Amino acid sequence: MKNFKIAAALAGVAVFFSMTACNNRTNPFFQEWDTPYGTAPFSQILTEDYLPAFKAGIQEQKANVKAIVENPEAPTFDNTILALENASPILDKVQGVFFNLSESDSTPEMQAIEEEVMPLLTEAENEIFMNETLFARVKAVYEAPEGLTREQQMVAKKYYQSFERNGVGLNEAGKKRFAEISTRLATLSQQFGRNLLAQNNAFKDATGITVSEYYDFMSSCEDRDKREQVFKAYSSRGNNGGENDNNAIVLEILKLRAEMAGLLGYPNFAAFQLSNKMAGAPETVDAFLKPIMDAAMRKALEDKTQMEKLSGYPLEAWDWGFWAEKLRAQKYALDESQTKPYFQADSVLKGVFTAAESIYDIRIEPAPEVEVYNPEVKAYKLSNPDGSLLGIFYRDYYVRPTKRGGAWMNNFRDQEKGVRPIIVNVCNFPAPTADVPSQLTIDNVQTAFHEFGHALHGFLTQCTYKRVSGTSVARDFVEMFSQFNENFAFVPEILAQYAKDWRSGEPIPAQLVEKIGSSLKFNQGFTTGELCAASILDMRWHELSAEELAAFNGPEDIRAFEKKVCGEMGLIDQIIPRYRTTYFNHIFNSGYSAGYYSYLWSEVLAVDAWERFLADGIFNPATAKAFRETFLEKGGSDEPMTLYKQFRGAEPDPASLLRARGLN
Repeated sequence: MKNFKIAAALAGVAVFFSMTACNNRTNPFFQEWDTPYGTAPFSQILTEDYLPAFKAGIQEQKANVKAIVENPEAPTFDNTILALENASPILDKVQGVFFNLSESDSTPEMQAIEEEVMPLLTEAENEIFMNETLFARVKAVYEAPEGLTREQQMVAKKYYQSFERNGVGLNEAGKKRFAEISTRLATLSQQFGRNLLAQNNAFKDATGITVSEYYDFMSSCEDRDKREQVFKAYSSRGNNGGENDNNAIVLEILKLRAEMAGLLGYPNFAAFQLSNKMAGAPETVDAFLKPIMDAAMRKALEDKTQMEKLSGYPLEAWDWGFWAEKLRAQKYALDESQTKPYFQADSVLKGVFTAAESIYDIRIEPAPEVEVYNPEVKAYKLSNPDGSLLGIFYRDYYVRPTKRGGAWMNNFRDQEKGVRPIIVNVCNFPAPTADVPSQLTIDNVQTAFHEFGHALHGFLTQCTYKRVSGTSVARDFVEMFSQFNENFAFVPEILAQYAKDWRSGEPIPAQLVEKIGSSLKFNQGFTTGELCAASILDMRWHELSAEELAAFNGPEDIRAFEKKVCGEMGLIDQIIPRYRTTYFNHIFNSGYSAGYYSYLWSEVLAVDAWERFLADGIFNPATAKAFRETFLEKGGSDEPMTLYKQFRGAEPDPASLLRARGLN
């Protein structure tokens, strides 16, 4: 590190060293890791190591920030921005491990630590980003971009915006209230996630299936009464009363967010959130989503008419998946029982790797020397053809009671100059048994490719500063690369490499590949509709002002608002938003507040970029090289649309999304 007073930092953490030293044992977070590639020594880390490491890291960070503030030299990129970037090595290390494990292996002990740590971290962050003297130094660098590289300008911009968006310009009373809100929001967000995990486990206890198996179950269960029971249990998660109910938490979060936005001069939280995104304003997002929703519902009504002819009765929400599968079988002579044997989880991962190796000319191999945090996890090493390291990858695919629902990519360690990233993909695929491997649905296969698209964004980045490396880009840009990577899942040349019957080893028949390709646009009225509905619901909640939210008092108000919004958007009764309010983890616990639209927004970019690949030839090395160098290596080192136009030559065509989904 440069421009730090390391001695001061070490003095600040010495007291915490003594708290965990016993029989000459040192807290692993206080030392360099003598492990392959600097990966975490999971077996050496005890639960009681986390809290002292967090506290020590906060003290180290405070000492280093104090050194920046008191530096008598004129502010420069190195002595201010870069020094701030490198102010928290212990904290970076412990956060990288703890928050990954708290999501994939959450235990009561980890939850208790999280509950204690979140207010401490929020307070520490507020101290930094409300420090007017520090902000003055950052502002001086940001406002004098001459002599800085484009990447340095973007790093400075991001730090400058962080100060502005964290209330540095408020008066003392405003800062005090902003800090109170930030701390409370951090606590509420974690509580929402813990409640949802408990609700997901209760759902399994009540129905016998996991949340991740819901769609598969609803498309295959012959018993209509059972489907109704499962649908009602699934769609009421977080809305059941009792200690794990999320209604009160949701309303408090929404009210506090609206108040926070008001403190910063915005009419609502959506306006605040979008002010530094590609979309820029709520009105832009609303205008973007409306034609997608209209097209989806037109298609959904067509499908509904056909399914009701098959069923012989008016459909309810719990009937859609079952009769959609029947209609797909009629139209394409395809059902998932035919495809699953070819999509065994390990073979799908081989396909994910094969696509990446073929397109980007990289090498992926098992890394048994790397320790993993759970026996179900596997580690891999990614390299360039010359042997230079790209990073270390953990695959954590199978459902566990301690794992939150959904699928995601995250970093254990960020990339920066001289440091390669350590990345994990976490999914909730069905676990293998002693006799049968994990077999994936078509949607599961797309998920595996999706999450590795995020991973590739992290692995291929070649930035100097971690603030802009890899996936550190605008929220409505980050999903482009994951959605783009989904395109390779069912490319015949890739399928031939990995889709083999786990029982016989026979490759997937060409006619089945053709059926899969033909069916990918099937049921898009439902699929697009539930996704777009959730995006609109997210926007409508966060477009409410503090005054409007003051009238909301309980669960009945939440249900009434949901019903009103769904009616206004034209959502038919047989479809509900992909996430209803009380289990909408993306917007209440995962950073997508007023941002769930970004999946559709990014898909426009992804589809438009894929159209160039189709025009040039999917395996055209020049096109792949341009995509890698323009996007994947650049991270957030330039504005998203600047990078996009460098690759595509123009802004994306919004109609490409409707074409790709068969909704035009």
